[in-house]
Amino acid sequence: MKAKHLERISIDPNVCFGKPCIRGHRIWVSLILDMLTEGMTIEELLGEYPQLVIEDIYACLAYGAEMARERYVEVPFEKIA
Repeated sequence: MKAKHLERISIDPNVCFGKPCIRGHRIWVSLILDMLTEGMTIEELLGEYPQLVIEDIYACLAYGAEMARERYVEVPFEKIA
């Protein structure tokens, strides 16, 4: 199922500077993930971008999850007292 979602993502060095986009659109995966992180709902996203379908949003989430498996981002270490 995850691979099927990832088919909806494209990376083309000639489109959007090679940033991962939703296939057939110039909408960055990172933009969708940022909006979700800021609290926007899937329904709000689909209202803002009516050319997208819910599977596109799931594809962005799948891509983000896959990247998290491949790469680490430094976050502050928190001591538990």
